[in-house]
Parts: sequence; structure tokens; C-alpha cells
Amino acid sequence: MAPTKKRTVTGGEPKLPIDIVRYLRCPVCRSKLSLDRDRCYCEAAACRREFAVKNGVPILIDPAFSVFGGCSPQESNLSPAGYTVKAKRLAESLLPSLGRNIGAKPAYDKFAEMLLAISTKPKVLVLGGATVGAGLDEILKHESIEFIESDVYLSPRTALVCDAHQIPFEEGTFDGVIVQAVLEHVADPAACVEEIHRALKPQGLVYSDTPFMQQVHAAGHDFSRFTHVGHRRLFRKFHEVASGVTCGPGMALAWAYQYFLLSFVQSNLARALAVAFARLTGFWLKYLDYYLIRKPGALDAASAYYFLGMKARLSISDREAIDQYRGIQRTLRAAKRRRIVA
Repeated sequence: MAPTKKRTVTGGEPKLPIDIVRYLRCPVCRSKLSLDRDRCYCEAAACRREFAVKNGVPILIDPAFSVFGGCSPQESNLSPAGYTVKAKRLAESLLPSLGRNIGAKPAYDKFAEMLLAISTKPKVLVLGGATVGAGLDEILKHESIEFIESDVYLSPRTALVCDAHQIPFEEGTFDGVIVQAVLEHVADPAACVEEIHRALKPQGLVYSDTPFMQQVHAAGHDFSRFTHVGHRRLFRKFHEVASGVTCGPGMALAWAYQYFLLSFVQSNLARALAVAFARLTGFWLKYLDYYLIRKPGALDAASAYYFLGMKARLSISDREAIDQYRGIQRTLRAAKRRRIVA
């Protein structure tokens, strides 16, 4: 093994809670890590890798493995429309949005209720926690739940920088894991879900929210989409507690409308104008989702789905995943079979 390069660190009080630090593990070899205000290193003699600590936040990413090893995630995390960050922020503040996550809050309420039934002081890892996801803000206020907010880049909220493919914690550390609007941006979603399963305690809970009908966003860091059944199969090592639509067909149509307009233009200014026009004329579509979200057809046409599950010892089979399809086509096929029999 090549000698470890000299580390460069910026000191600061560690942002990770002390009771969590003892569960830290090397993302490369899984051995125990030592962390203080300005250094973090693997204790295994065969490894001894060192990781940067910036402003009290350990950067536990293996650059030889992670796609974030050689670039700044902030630079690669482009806005959905591809125009400048300043223009995007202005649009966000002045224009109506095209999307609304309706299903996350009740699912998070159930997640918190179950967590507090498991433990009086549950520990929850948030993957992609640099920004607060829709519906998450309310349960973050629970003083009885200890949240560890992580992401692939530094932010005011980030207590840990890590890659979901290599969660740097001991097996069975957490009572819950939240992975909202993240799994479409990872190269290997199944490997990340396997890591989530490993990091959870027995009967630990996971909340996942992933897109289905959404166009490419975050530029090259956008890899996958999941149907409702595909999302269930992804979490096949979990018992399903609840699942369904978070963002409905109205939002899916609004996104498609915006990106249809964007396909005609190229310059930053033209794209910004196209986005503004799309939002001003298409924002109302999202409100249809309050009516559509519980319709069977919404499961076939949603913009995004959620899955709330409990860690299990055995996986469901592909046949079992397929049998859990609940969309409108199931109803139509059943009606057709009844007509044939009659």
C-alpha cells in the first residue's frame, strides 16, 4: 500500500455528538476511527488512513472509491434548469414552484411515532441532510430524537461528510435512517440500501423518498428512477410499514412542461426565461395532486414515491414485489378477467 499523504485539516469543535463518535468506522476497512478537533484516522495497523476534518466536520470519503473524491460536490450539483445559482435563487424567491410534496409529512409523523416506540432516545442518520427535505422540518424539532445530518459536502447543517455507498459507522448503530431525494443521485442505489440495512439496528426504520416522473437534475449526478414496485424491490430486505405517492401526477406534468420548454433553448438567459414562464403558467398543476394522490392511477404516474420500512432478516422475492403492485392497471385487469369469466 502506498504511504498516506500528509493531511491538511482545519480545526474546530467536533459537530458529531460524543455518543456517536464511538461508532465511527473507517469507510475503507471498517476499523475503528479516532477523532478529535483536528484529526481523524483509522486505528487499524494495516490501514492507518487519515481523513480531513474541516470546521469540526470529518470528511470520511474514500477518494479512490467515491465519485466525489476528485471534485467539489457543490460545483457538480447543478440546478435542475442548468442556469446560474444566483438566477435560481432569485427564481425560487419570486416565482411560484412547480412541485409540492404532499405525502412526506404524514409518513414522517408515522416514522417519528414508531421511532419513539422503539427507543426513548433514538438515533437517526440523515443521508443528504445538507438541506431539509419536505416534511422533515417538523420531526427535526423532536428533542427526544438525535439526528446526525450528513451529506457529500459541507453545509451549516452537515455534521459528517460521507458517501452513502460507504456509511462510516459500525453495524447496527442507528434506530432510523432517512434518505430523501438521494438515491437517484447515487451510482449504485442497491449498494447504498445494503449499507443502510447494515447501519440499522434490528427492527430499525428507514424512510426513503425517490423520484419517478422527473427529468434530469443535478447534471451528471443523476442516475436512476424507480416505479412504486421498483422502489419496493430496492428495499426488499425491509418489512413494508407504508408506501405511496409523495408528489403526484400534477407535479409530474408540471416538470415535464418546464423541461419541454427548456429543450428549445440553450443560453442561460433563455433558460431562465423559460423556467419563469413555465412556473407562472404551470404552477397550478401541483394542486391537482391533493385530489389525485390517493387514486390508483397516481401510482402509475406519480412524480415521486416514499417507502417506510422496518429492517428484516429475510428478503422478499421478486414475485412478492410484483404482487404488491397497486396501480390502476391491476384494477383494470381484474375487471377484464371478471368480464371474461362472466
